[in-house]
Formats: sequence, structure tokens, C-alpha cells
Amino acid sequence: MPPRKESKDSGEFDDSSAERIDRSGRTIYSVSELTVRIKSILEAEFPFVWICGEISNLRIPSSGHCYFTLKDEAAQISAVVFRGQYRQARFALEDGLSVIGLGRLSVYEPRGAYQIILEYLEPAGLGALQLAFEKLKNRMASEGLFDPRHKKPLPFLPAKISVITSPTGAVVHDIITVLSRRFPNLWIEIVPVSVQGPRAEAEICAALKLVNERADADIVILARGGGSLEDLQAFNSEAVAMTIFNSAIPVVSAVGHETDVTISDFIADLRAPTPSAAAELVAPDKSGLDRRLLELDRSLRAGIERNIEKLDQNLKQISKRLQDPRKKIQEAWLRLDDFSSRLERSLLLRAKHASDLLLRLRRHLDALAPQARIKEYNKQLKLSISNLFKNICILISNNRSSFREQTVKLEAMNPLAILKRGYSVTRSLPDRHVILHPGQVSINQEVEILLAGGFLLCGVKGKSTYGEEDV
Repeated sequence: MPPRKESKDSGEFDDSSAERIDRSGRTIYSVSELTVRIKSILEAEFPFVWICGEISNLRIPSSGHCYFTLKDEAAQISAVVFRGQYRQARFALEDGLSVIGLGRLSVYEPRGAYQIILEYLEPAGLGALQLAFEKLKNRMASEGLFDPRHKKPLPFLPAKISVITSPTGAVVHDIITVLSRRFPNLWIEIVPVSVQGPRAEAEICAALKLVNERADADIVILARGGGSLEDLQAFNSEAVAMTIFNSAIPVVSAVGHETDVTISDFIADLRAPTPSAAAELVAPDKSGLDRRLLELDRSLRAGIERNIEKLDQNLKQISKRLQDPRKKIQEAWLRLDDFSSRLERSLLLRAKHASDLLLRLRRHLDALAPQARIKEYNKQLKLSISNLFKNICILISNNRSSFREQTVKLEAMNPLAILKRGYSVTRSLPDRHVILHPGQVSINQEVEILLAGGFLLCGVKGKSTYGEEDV
């Protein structure tokens, strides 16, 4: 419905325009129009401003946005920090904290109140870097990232050491000097990076990742000289700390002087008070190792000689107790000869006793002289022997015939003989049951066919039962 227009002569005003003018020439705004006009003027005049004040009435609802009042001795202003910006803050907001912020002025139209929407905050008074350091340190400690169980042990004798530091300055010179003095032929790799400034954090992370990708170093030394908290900021960043934590190679943090403490010191596998001390910790003293090796060599040789001497004495004692095997063999021969003689005498004696018994029995038999009965018995014996021989021959012949017959039957029933005539036996898989009917198998089922010379593994491509095919 189009807006209603009234004539000025009637004493009314035109409500179709953004501003209303009555008959007397007064410009009249609605509340919304005035609020929008003020909002546009404020946002155009103050796009971004720096502001300093004390936080009070802090409120953080479930949305994660922060609402509070910034005040000083004479005035106050409502402030908002949205969730995304608050997550990027390196310290926690709290009542009574003085802050410096960058934001833009705006008007919240439903209440007609002006406020500042802050995009950046830093604490005033206590340094922002120190607060950020403490916040990150406490959070990482609560997550267990500094726990000793995550620390990797350093190898006793590294073959290669990668040093991530600035290529210029005294630090790299001190590390090379100490490592060369303690172990002259140690392989030292210098990975040059910026150790302070806007590029330092990215370069240190890239260097750590590069060393891990190459995976040819045994220890990484992350080093730089002393400096202010601002100078050491790259070593207090979360990105560098997590890259150290995720390193598969042990990392030694040697940042600053002994009194300087950084996040990389807490999360590294070992913290050295100075770069020179780091070189002392990772490389053993070669001359000391040589001396220890000579001592161990002398001790080992002496121990081996003592063992040889002891074993030689034991061998001599055992040799004295050990008899000559030839003597044992001679004693065995003597016992064998004695046993042989006794056996021979025993056999001769038994043979003599048997011969004497036989002689006595013969004399007794001769004394009885049963010649006729013996002759008759001899005839019967010969006849019996002849009959027995004939029966044995007949029995043998019959048994041979039966044997041949059974052999032929057995040979006929031998499945291998049947297979040799071209037949085969088909068994189903995997149960190996003999197949007698096509209904026992299905199409594409694997079967085993036994032949006289082996077996075949086949698949069923079709079936036929009395002419009815099933393909």
C-alpha cells in the first residue's frame, strides 16, 4: 500500500520522506531515523580508534562473545569483543584489568546506546607479551604437553647434529667450536633461520619440519643468544612449540642466557642454559671416550687372559683324571676273550653231554632190537610220507588255483585297475564325497576327478540326467 500523502495546506506533514517537516518548517525525526543517522555519523567519523580504559562488569555468555564496560575516572563506554577476536587474544579478560584496544564505534539501535566493537586488545601496565607468555604456558601445561613422558632421550653418540640458528653471530661460532673440541669429526649441519623479527616464527617451523622430513639427523639444537622478551617472541609462539612437540628427532632448546626462559625450553626434550652448554650436553668428549676405551680394552684383555689361564689349569686337572682310552679297549678285549673261552667250553660240554646221552639211548635201543616193528613202521612211515606229500601237493595246487582266482577277483575289484581301463571317479569339493548322480552337484561347483595317473580339478559347466540337460 503506497504511503499516504497529505497537503501542507491541511496543516499535516508528509510521512513518506525520511524526515518530516511540519507547517512551521520544523524537521522531525522518528526515534529509529535519528538512531540510524547518529550511527552512520559515528561510524563514518570514527571508523577505527584506539582506546584505553579499565574493564568492569565483564560478562561472557554461552555465545562466547565478551561484553563489558571500559571506564576511566570521568566516563565509561560499553564494549564488545566477539568470540573470534577473543580467541586470538593472548591473555584472559577480567574485571579491573587495564587494557588498550583498537575498535570501531557503533550504535546498538534497539537500546539507542553507543558502544565500541574491539578488534584488538592488549593489556596496559603488565606487558602484553608477558601475559601472553603466561597464558600459553599455563594452557600447554594443563594439556600435558610439558609432561616428562613426552620427552625423547638423546642418543649417546650422535652421528649428525642439526643446528637451527642464525648463520651469523657468536652463537653458531660457539656451538661449532665446542662440538669440534669435544668430538672433532662429528657431522654438524647448520640450518640458517631468522631468530627474531616477523619472519622468525615461520622460518623456525619450516626448518624443524625440513630436518624431520630429511630424517638424517640424530639431534636438533634450536639456539640463539640472549635478548629481551620481544626479541625471544618467536620462541614463545604456539606454532614453534607444537612443531618442537611433533618432532620425531630429539630437540635441545638453547635459547638466550641461563636466566631466559621460553616456551620452547619447556616443550623441548632437553633445555640447555646456553648454546655452548647445549653443545657440551649433546656431544661426548672424544678424548675421554678414547681413554675409557683403552681402559676397557686393557681390562678385557686381562680378563680374557685370566680366563684362558684358569681354563688351561682346569683342562690339565681333568686330563690327569682322564684314563687312556687304549687301556679301556685292552681291558674290554681281555673280557671279550674270557667270555669267548667260557662260551666255547660251555658249548663243548653241552655237546659232549648230548653225545653221551645219544650213545646211551642207542645202546638201549639196540638192546631191545625191535627190527620187525621198525620195518613195519618204516613201511607205514614211507606210505604216510608219500600220502602226506601227495596231499601237500594237492593242497598246494588247490591253494595256488584259489590264490590265482582270488588274485584275478581282487585285481578286477581294484579301483586303480578300473581307472587304468579309462574310467574315473568324481568327488565333490570340499567334502570329497563320491558323486553318483548329477543332482549331487550344482552348476559352477568345483569337483575332483581321480584318474589312473593323478587327479583333475574341474568346474561343473552343465548337467544331464537321462537326456534332461541343466546348463
